Amino acid sequence: MQAVRVHEGGELRVEDVPDPVPGPGEALVELRRAGLNRRDLLVTGGVYPFPLPLIPGSDGAGVRRDTGEEVVIFPSLRWGDREDAFGPEFEVLGGPTNGTFAELIALPEANLYPRPDGWSWEEAAAFPLAGLTAYRALFSRGGLRPGETVLVLGAGSGVSTLAVQLATQAGARVLVTSSSDEKIARSQELGAEAGVNYADTEDWPAAVKELGPVDLVVDSVGATWQQSLACVRPGGRVVVFGATRGTEVELQVRPFYFGQLSLLGTMMGSARDFDGLLRMVDEASWRPVVDAVLPFAEAPEALRRLEGDHFGKLLLDCD
Repeated sequence: MQAVRVHEGGELRVEDVPDPVPGPGEALVELRRAGLNRRDLLVTGGVYPFPLPLIPGSDGAGVRRDTGEEVVIFPSLRWGDREDAFGPEFEVLGGPTNGTFAELIALPEANLYPRPDGWSWEEAAAFPLAGLTAYRALFSRGGLRPGETVLVLGAGSGVSTLAVQLATQAGARVLVTSSSDEKIARSQELGAEAGVNYADTEDWPAAVKELGPVDLVVDSVGATWQQSLACVRPGGRVVVFGATRGTEVELQVRPFYFGQLSLLGTMMGSARDFDGLLRMVDEASWRPVVDAVLPFAEAPEALRRLEGDHFGKLLLDCD
């Protein structure tokens, strides 16, 4: 089969590799589409020092070779028995286990779910990791309830677009931030009520507060924890799952405990979370936002685009 592999120095090569052989309890999937995630940049950039060469990619949809079923991939491997956090054997598909940037993949049958009815291959491959991350952040960890207000930082990413859509579906009021008025407008088309352009103001938390009290912030930025905490009402929650702008923060302690605030970490999700996401998908009128589908051979270019300006998900055509 053909696959995209990461080699030393972050070099990506499209090359012929042996077909994977399913083990006990596994099935072979002929991939139709594979979705890109920011995690793939961390893998190729060496931030996650996995053994190389490695096939990256966590999202995918395709056809089971043994049964002909059309499936979507649940990208959490060996989550464990607890719902509050994953266990010691957990990993995300695409490192160190070979991922979806390939024509074929062998996976546990428990990680294969039916493709959502009426969804295209692109839509099916676009939602698993981002949708799972957004679902757990909003509901399992964030406890979002109908009628509450949630602020989603960084409009336009795969997770943030799905977070807007899921929160809107759940009956929440949604606000977003971005440095782009266009991305704020597109988020409003997905269900957001309003947004704040942080590039246009020195104090974007104050601008958020003018839009009304915020119950929950979904923060993937990392360096913005203090600003996110400043946005929420007393007793509010901030859920964090990324570090796109930095891995260190400085917090003001007294305002944190005076405000009875909650700062919660989250990452990926369990099978229970994925089941909850799929129940929402079954009832949804929305579809994942796809920015572009690139040929398999253009995977290096797709990753470069992932670092740049896009809205929604980037995908590879694995056919």
